[in-house]
Amino acid sequence: MRCPFCGQVESQVKDSRPAEDGAAIRRRRSCPDCDGRFTTFERVQLRELTILKRSGRRAPFEREKLIRSISIALRKRPIEPERIERMVNGIVRQLESQGEIELPSSSVGELVMTALKSLDDVAYVRYASVYRDFRQTEDFAKFLGQEGLGDGD
Repeated sequence: MRCPFCGQVESQVKDSRPAEDGAAIRRRRSCPDCDGRFTTFERVQLRELTILKRSGRRAPFEREKLIRSISIALRKRPIEPERIERMVNGIVRQLESQGEIELPSSSVGELVMTALKSLDDVAYVRYASVYRDFRQTEDFAKFLGQEGLGDGD
């Protein structure tokens, strides 16, 4: 594994342990050249996924991009990082188990919407506002009415 500090190609594993409820391995590494220490994660990847964008463009699936978009929706919400990680793992497993190597971006968005709705209503609406491209306050009101959110229950 290349050192992120000096670029040295070789690094030494100092410690390995299970992470993410056994879905990954966390490794602490050390660079023999600059003595920099860093952490890597190893996960099972069933297949290489390609996302078909609305524009027709194809892009490789990026777990980090999924985490980033979910984190934006969950910003300043009282959700533990472990729950977020479990949610992301579940979404990735669902995508990989669909049997397709090319998936429309809408299938990713719908899985995220479903997961966020069961996790946090505010994050769900935040994500929906970007995913469904809300442009006016009426778009929020219409969405909230359809979803049964915001009706005081």
